[in-house]
Amino acid sequence: MKVEVIEKIAALITAAFGLVAALAWNDAIKAIFKQVFGSADAIGPMVTYAVIVTVVAVLATIWIGRVAENAKTKK
Repeated sequence: MKVEVIEKIAALITAAFGLVAALAWNDAIKAIFKQVFGSADAIGPMVTYAVIVTVVAVLATIWIGRVAENAKTKK
């Protein structure tokens, strides 16, 4: 039971750091959009940004899943 609790806490802490990093990147990308498009509130650029980030997140998730699966099978 103790090991399981530690594993879950480690997973939650890792997820929290991931969220913090994502928010930092979000702010950085918004600042870049503001310089390029003049306003971070423009609908078109924000939708484009959301679509691009979603596609990148999906591709990264698929890649990470494959790497994890390969690591499991090589054990």
